[in-house]
Amino acid sequence: MSLSEPTVRQRPTAAPDTAPPRPRRRPIARRRVTTWLLTAGLTVMCLIWVYPFAWLISASLKTPLELFGKGLNLVPDEPQWENYVRAWTDGGFSTYMVNSIIVTVGSVALVILRSALAGYVLGRFDFVGRKLIIGIMVVTFFLPEGYTIIAVTQITDSMGLLNTHLGMILGLGAGGHVPALLLYAAYFRSLPKELEESAKVDGAGHFRTFFRIMLPLSMPVTATVGLLQFLTAWNAFLLPLVFTLSQPDLRPLAVGMVGFVSQNYTDHTGMAAAAVISLTPLVIVFILLQRHFVNAVAGAVKQ
Repeated sequence: MSLSEPTVRQRPTAAPDTAPPRPRRRPIARRRVTTWLLTAGLTVMCLIWVYPFAWLISASLKTPLELFGKGLNLVPDEPQWENYVRAWTDGGFSTYMVNSIIVTVGSVALVILRSALAGYVLGRFDFVGRKLIIGIMVVTFFLPEGYTIIAVTQITDSMGLLNTHLGMILGLGAGGHVPALLLYAAYFRSLPKELEESAKVDGAGHFRTFFRIMLPLSMPVTATVGLLQFLTAWNAFLLPLVFTLSQPDLRPLAVGMVGFVSQNYTDHTGMAAAAVISLTPLVIVFILLQRHFVNAVAGAVKQ
């Protein structure tokens, strides 16, 4: 560079603007509005769903005059606890409760044992006719209970078990129960085969492998099947009604509700109290098993 050439000073370049962009407020506001609307809608739906149960409890604590005069008012003027006493003693619900517990527990145990064994075979073993058997069982799932009640009654009567607890247990627990069977089959099919191979190396047979390994691992499905069968057996009406026509003392709770309806008078408040008594065990069992129920259903949907 010659001395005559002027020196050019380079100006320092300005640092780029690295400030983060300001967040947009409109999308956030829209999400908040959507969340509020969704919460409000779900709250309204929850209230609509809960209202019949609240009304039932309210009706069980009212007098007949108050029930028909102030039907929509959920707060009784004075709780009538004698409605529950009348349903428990005069209505015979103390006996019907015992009958329901015996029949329900027996049918639940029978369904779990049968469905687990059949599901283990269909889920773990491939044999000729397996898909045909599953197809036939799925078809029987669509048959209403009324179409088979005559055959079930005749078979039970020929065994001498028509007016017994055992007869109702077999009638409620010895059917197809296709949903329970398919749940077990899908769950057992998803388990690794190394479990059976290790048990076979240790000298365990099929039954020992099933009761020692497979069945304990299927506790979520067992809880789901037990809950579903508990609801079915506890609320069963047609089959217990037919099986106890000549033996009213063996009626379960669902059939015992008929006793509040006569030809000339219906005890609505006593019936409401009896309905609350019948629903209480269902609510308790569902609260205890709801976690297993949700996990098993979610696993079945994923499969």
